[in-house]
Amino acid sequence: MRRVIRMVKVSDVVEVVNEIIDDPTLPKNIKAKLEEVISELKEVKKTDVKLKADKCIHELDDVSSDVNLQPFVRTQIWSVVSMLEALE
Repeated sequence: MRRVIRMVKVSDVVEVVNEIIDDPTLPKNIKAKLEEVISELKEVKKTDVKLKADKCIHELDDVSSDVNLQPFVRTQIWSVVSMLEALE
């Protein structure tokens, strides 16, 4: 059985986070945190991808524990965390 490993790019993560931000039911404080994550990811250089990804994972972990967050958005955020963990 062959395993297919998909390479995740920073642009893929930014695209998914933008989709989450576009949700009109998203609280403003969550939206602001997600915009911070996007700005961090847009500044990333090839040499510090893992460092920036770890910082973003920490931010998203804080966001995902917010009680005002809808469950499906929390699941989307966990998906983004998985993508960040897979960044090369």
